[in-house]
Amino acid sequence: MATPVLSAVRLYRMDLPDHPCPWGLRAVRLLQEHQIPYEDHRLTSTQAVEGFKAAHGVATTPQIFAGDERIGGYSDLALRLGVRPESADVSYTPVAAVFLTAALMAVVLAAGVGGFMGLAICLLAMLKLMDVEAFAASFRKYDLLSQRWRAWARLYPGIELLIGLGILVQRQQPAAPHLIGGLALLLGAMGMVSVGKAVFVDHLALNCACVGGNSKTPLGVVSFAENLLMAVMGVVMLVGG
Repeated sequence: MATPVLSAVRLYRMDLPDHPCPWGLRAVRLLQEHQIPYEDHRLTSTQAVEGFKAAHGVATTPQIFAGDERIGGYSDLALRLGVRPESADVSYTPVAAVFLTAALMAVVLAAGVGGFMGLAICLLAMLKLMDVEAFAASFRKYDLLSQRWRAWARLYPGIELLIGLGILVQRQQPAAPHLIGGLALLLGAMGMVSVGKAVFVDHLALNCACVGGNSKTPLGVVSFAENLLMAVMGVVMLVGG
């Protein structure tokens, strides 16, 4: 099948520092494979991305234009060229493994819901601590505090581990429940705000750093739910303490 003729092609794609859009890169590769000349317009700041979306009435990037015609995103371009679009490379296996392992450990130890949450938080912190730099690089893409205070991204895994351990300690020997509960509530609330803004307001297609910096778990409902559970656990500890 002959490649459809496209002229005056312009590609607009998000290219934030340390975060090139994977779909934009797929669009670049597709245009190059079909030897279609194009203008590459890189949106290198959140303000530029939001300004572009507002100006063209679109919710996502990349966007491809041929002359005055808007073709659409990567998948639209692939279909236009008669190519089957690549699917998103995602995996929820790490999240499922963490929570299933925590649940089985809680059952064996008769640790109850509180023990399950403490174990799950410790396991999630362990995955982050395996490569703190990779986690920090991924976390800064959507976490609002670490975008302003870069050191926070490196501190977060250790603080999360302390919260998980603190929840487990409460079951054996109650100590400073208000401090631990307050930290859990604070981290959970901050996480919900950051994830909510990135996913539901900015419509960013990112991977979640919740299971480490090299995960393929998409940022979305699972990430929001994890932070919600931490916040709820914090409230329970504050009320019960």
